[in-house]
Amino acid sequence: MSQQLGGQQILILKEGTNRTRGRDAQGMNITAAMAVASAVRTTLGPKGMDKMLVDTIGDVVITNDGVTILKEMDIEHPAAKMMVEVAKTQDDEVGDGTTTAVVIGGELLKKAEALLEQDVHPTIIAAGYRQAAEKAQELLKDIAFDVKPTDKAMLKKIAETAMTGKSAESSKDKLCELVVKAVTMVADADGTVDTDNIKVEKKTGGSIDDSEIVEGVLIDKERVHPAMPKKVTNAKLLLLNAAVEFKKTEVDAEINITHPEQLQAFLDEEERMVKGIVEKIVASGANVLFCQKGIDDIAQHYLAKAGIFAVRRVKKSDMEKLARATGGSLVSSIDAISKDELGKAGLVEERKVSGEEMTFVEQCKNPKAVSIIIRGGTEHVVDELERAIHDALRVVAVVVEDKKVVAGGGAPETELSLRLREYAASVGGRAQLAIEAFASALEIIPRTLAENAGLDPIDMLVEIRAAHEKGKKTYGLNVYEGKIIDMKAAGVVEPLRVKTQAISSAAEAAIMILRIDDVIASSKSPAPAPGAGGMPPGMGGMGGMGGMGDY
Repeated sequence: MSQQLGGQQILILKEGTNRTRGRDAQGMNITAAMAVASAVRTTLGPKGMDKMLVDTIGDVVITNDGVTILKEMDIEHPAAKMMVEVAKTQDDEVGDGTTTAVVIGGELLKKAEALLEQDVHPTIIAAGYRQAAEKAQELLKDIAFDVKPTDKAMLKKIAETAMTGKSAESSKDKLCELVVKAVTMVADADGTVDTDNIKVEKKTGGSIDDSEIVEGVLIDKERVHPAMPKKVTNAKLLLLNAAVEFKKTEVDAEINITHPEQLQAFLDEEERMVKGIVEKIVASGANVLFCQKGIDDIAQHYLAKAGIFAVRRVKKSDMEKLARATGGSLVSSIDAISKDELGKAGLVEERKVSGEEMTFVEQCKNPKAVSIIIRGGTEHVVDELERAIHDALRVVAVVVEDKKVVAGGGAPETELSLRLREYAASVGGRAQLAIEAFASALEIIPRTLAENAGLDPIDMLVEIRAAHEKGKKTYGLNVYEGKIIDMKAAGVVEPLRVKTQAISSAAEAAIMILRIDDVIASSKSPAPAPGAGGMPPGMGGMGGMGGMGDY
């Protein structure tokens, strides 16, 4: 970028910097964001298709999950990256509705582009969108209905709605039961649910129906010594965050040994120290040891002799789950070992799951941490199942916390669209145009659901609108029969937070992209050619030498 000044040219930005301004910049950003939305649009709904993503190494991911698709796609454009952020936020906050959020964001920009062509100023559109998003939040609260956290049947329907359209659908009854059971078990008394306390372990082999819930913790490790018992009933667990081995000095120390007896005495002392540690463990009454650090070979021998089941190098997150499930405390020092710190479990057993040894800690008194084992025929199936279960766990947890749900199948979007149009008329001025654009943008959801199911989107939209105008707020599209039905009665329900979050984050991203009128992109310094050493940047890796590789 340069500026002419009295016949002189002044360079302000580095050579090679690209600058796009005004309508061009807006057009470019809007097109990029809409391209991202259209990439995931075909995955929306029960009849949505899957995407196969292949990365640079050749790893394949087959998925229907909006946020996974966008994370795996190597997106370069800065405006398009903002749409990926929308999906990530949605995933972090609610766990489901990532595709919905991105599709609404893309459609808001598409409608804004039409207004920009009519010379409506971007800040007016942004202000109108902001007003519409706030009003939409209020209206959503009106159309939501309450759910009791004890209503297992309703929670199961919520999990089913989240799983529909993913490959988990074939055995969703079984999986939804596991999900609801897991969430209700780890829910705290005050209604909060931390889904981190539900460990999802995937294992290839068997069928989806072989998936099961472990009322306790599953550790992907085996016992350290074959002489140890394979199964311990009425287990008392010691959770140790210290190494069961002799202490090495903190600083470098040298010991000069002049006689062979001294060496022997030295080794004996090492063994005595380790034996002392094991004796402390045995004295505490523990018969199962989970150690976050290492267990010495000598210690393994003594532990096996004492009949203690021991596992070493357990992950910190697993140790925390064990503490939560068994009621034990994490002990950080050998000297602090006592019987008061021990956790309790009815059964600790090593079992083989699809060829690998795993340790099951079950029959805990009050398991506030549980594990789900997912089984499936191939690695891709298991990976996609895990994503479906993640979404279902999060939405059920959100409903247990918020106790509010809305109907699915495009019903809330259609209702919002109608109500926002009425609201726009009361606002007046140019902002009215933006609010109307926001209202029609929301109809992209029922429209896409119809398109993905091979139905006529216009016919379906007209029918669903007509139902809502008659006051049938929960009516949405049944994609299997191509009819408009009561979604609440059909059990197609979603958490209120899925919709509020999707609309607010989509609106924020659209407003941010709309307000950009100047894009200044620095030139990327070309990578030096192999073996060229530190070449001056202008030479660009000998790019101007006319295809030297043609020799």
